[in-house]
Amino acid sequence: MSQENNKSKELILSVDAGTQSIRASLVDMDGNILHIVKTPIQPYFSENPGWAEQQPDYYWEVFCKTTSQLLQKQEHLKKNIKGVTLTTQRATMINVDKDGKALRPAIIWLDQRKADSRQIMPGALRPVLKTVNLLDTLEGVIQECEANWICQQQPDIWEKTYKYLVLSGFFTHRLTGEFVDSTGNNVGYLPFNNKTYQWAGKYDFKWLIFKVEKEKLPALVKPSEILGKITKKASAETGIPEGLPVFAAGSDKGCEILGSGCLTPETGCLSFGTIATFDVPTPKYVELHPMIPPFPASVPDAYYTEVSIFRGFWMVSWFKEEFGLQECMLAERTDEPPEKFFDSLIKDVPAGSKGLMLQPYWTPGREVDSFAKGSIIGFGDVHSRAYLYRALLEGLVYGLREGGELTQRKTKILVTRLKVSGGGSQSDAAMQITADVFGMAAERPHTFETSALGAAIDAAVGLKIYPDFPSAVKAMTRTGRVFEPIKENHDLYDNLYRRVYLKMYKQLKPLFKEIKDITGYPA
Repeated sequence: MSQENNKSKELILSVDAGTQSIRASLVDMDGNILHIVKTPIQPYFSENPGWAEQQPDYYWEVFCKTTSQLLQKQEHLKKNIKGVTLTTQRATMINVDKDGKALRPAIIWLDQRKADSRQIMPGALRPVLKTVNLLDTLEGVIQECEANWICQQQPDIWEKTYKYLVLSGFFTHRLTGEFVDSTGNNVGYLPFNNKTYQWAGKYDFKWLIFKVEKEKLPALVKPSEILGKITKKASAETGIPEGLPVFAAGSDKGCEILGSGCLTPETGCLSFGTIATFDVPTPKYVELHPMIPPFPASVPDAYYTEVSIFRGFWMVSWFKEEFGLQECMLAERTDEPPEKFFDSLIKDVPAGSKGLMLQPYWTPGREVDSFAKGSIIGFGDVHSRAYLYRALLEGLVYGLREGGELTQRKTKILVTRLKVSGGGSQSDAAMQITADVFGMAAERPHTFETSALGAAIDAAVGLKIYPDFPSAVKAMTRTGRVFEPIKENHDLYDNLYRRVYLKMYKQLKPLFKEIKDITGYPA
């Protein structure tokens, strides 16, 4: 039998644990998702306003249920699985004891609680940082660090903590018995040196602002390296064959970029997920904002820069729940994706939505002030919910274009093509709007499951099935449908973007501040 035939039979089990679901896939060496099982999850529960938590054991139960269901259905293919890999949502933090048992609920990336920065940052340092315009940035990261909050509010939990893990590290321990994780998963408020891809050095200031002891952090390996092997206990719980190697990958966004076939910064990678992002892969360390490092990529010793819209295509889900009952009922009745019916809803709405403009700051990110709010302007008597839905899509893409322009200024690299992945990329309307707003072709990858595919590429390189990442990407990724920009639409969008959208926040900012002062929201 030829080497190519042997390669075609080799499979990777790739698990993608996102915010909305856990997916287990069997991926072949041509990048095809042969079989997949998706299990929806409850994203979080909230015991206090702004909190977002989930039980780690719940994640593991759904993980086991999902892999077991996949492998029971495809029992005949288990012998072809050569390795396991996983990618997870970013910055979801878990405290565990020596046995890997969770000591408290995981704090999810959506959580908005804040630590008291005054207990960590010396008062005498504040005027100096303010002078160099770094006070707000440094104070923000101290407040956002989950470990700081736990140390301050639950010191007994922190004292009992043996290891402090991101979700991928928690799963890796359950699968292999090892406290180890990929450098590609270190996205969050951790004392990590993004230039060396290791924990920060002894005298690094990060140990002062992030109250995490080094001994409580896991060992690190690079993407495509082995994390460990499936234990007997894990095999019994997950259905995964004992002894299979588990390969390091990266975070879900990092794997999306790799699974979209993006290896160089000339390609802009848009993700239409719960968070909408504009990313570019880059071999160079580039800070889009002072003291905010790029993220470690799913390729060893590389990065990706990111501009995010925090609520992103969550807003589409919000629209569905608040205004889309009819389309959701049609989707359920016909077993079609809801996006199909929402695309039909706006087929007669012209580009630009007759001046209805939306700015998507439903939850502020680092690009705007903490008191920023979403806004919709330009209402007239012609505007229906269909116009509102199109304006929502247009506003999200305007925001991503703004992020793309910032990225190009900072990296000094011209983006010449766009790859679009994530749940929202299933919408033809969203894809065409993207091409029209950016004025360049928007490409769908051949599969919607780009996070799972990116992780599988890491495993394929780790297994030496392909000698390097360019070879693996060439073999396992390809372009699906391409949406070309419509010139008259682009001209209209370009005017609305430059003459209206880019001015909206500056004009409304004083009013947002007044709203915060009057109502106290957001706290």
